[in-house]
Amino acid sequence: MYSKGIAIVAMTRNGVDTALKIRDALAKQNFSSNVYAPKKYAQVGVAPFEEKLEDFIEKAYHNISAIVAVMATGIIIRSVAPYLEDKLVDPAVLCVDASGKYVISLLSGHYGGANELAKIVAEGIGATPVITTASDVLGKQNVDDLARMLHLSVANSESILQVNSVIANGDRVALVLIGDANISSDQVTGYEIKKAETAEQALTIVNSYEAGVIVTKEALPVARFAKPVTILRLQQFAIGLSARSDVTTDQILRAVTSALKIANVPLENVTSIASVGITQDLQSMINAALTLGYNLKLISTDALKEFKHEDLSPSSENMQEDEINGISERAALIAAGKNARLI
Repeated sequence: MYSKGIAIVAMTRNGVDTALKIRDALAKQNFSSNVYAPKKYAQVGVAPFEEKLEDFIEKAYHNISAIVAVMATGIIIRSVAPYLEDKLVDPAVLCVDASGKYVISLLSGHYGGANELAKIVAEGIGATPVITTASDVLGKQNVDDLARMLHLSVANSESILQVNSVIANGDRVALVLIGDANISSDQVTGYEIKKAETAEQALTIVNSYEAGVIVTKEALPVARFAKPVTILRLQQFAIGLSARSDVTTDQILRAVTSALKIANVPLENVTSIASVGITQDLQSMINAALTLGYNLKLISTDALKEFKHEDLSPSSENMQEDEINGISERAALIAAGKNARLI
């Protein structure tokens, strides 16, 4: 979440003070952020900009995961308005008053994580989070949250508003898993989970409810559904491993199981497990992969060293000539293939 980083933008001297408090609060939660302000308010830890706010936002909008605007709501709304596209691609946008009393989730509350970020920021600086999305007000889990939490891609984003409206109104909504599609259902609330072998069976099930959410591995024809239906596609996952020579098979298995549980990813959705080629003599890692049902994919040291990706942590990027940092990160991203992202 927020893998591209968070931009905290202030427009006044008091706002800069609050922005720095927000940065420190996010750092304690291991979120990467930078503070920006007009040149006349810049100080240590604040990156200055000389252009108009609208121009700064235009440059940053698609290159970051979230904007925390320490300013009046009207100012940031007018600044981001020209660049709005879709809730599935827009960054999270928050507004914080200069004195740091309120944190308002403005844009991409669910899928972009603005609601969650508002709660994190508010707790960190002792403010009140302001969240107005209907499902959150009613304590219900909507489609955006479901897709984000389970790392599912949305095939028909135009359906989300209708399905979320049904959820907010308290009507029955089916969550249908087609074929061998599987999700981690422990944290799924408010849906009646059903199984279907075919799209036709899914159609029959959904038509008995006010709305439906379908989880599938394959593309489905949207037009055939008479009720509001959001189609969620399963992603494929790769696990990256690295370990010391004294680590046991059981320790590796516990680490992998724990990570998958935290990420809400069923083992069945994993396609490969990978590590660096020099671990070919580490039998415990090989055994762990075999126990999980995979052959350990070994990636050459040269391939790992040369690999570049925006999700790699700073420590992973800073390497000496004779070392490889971030083996797990690099191995996972390479094994996952094109357009992969870290969880």
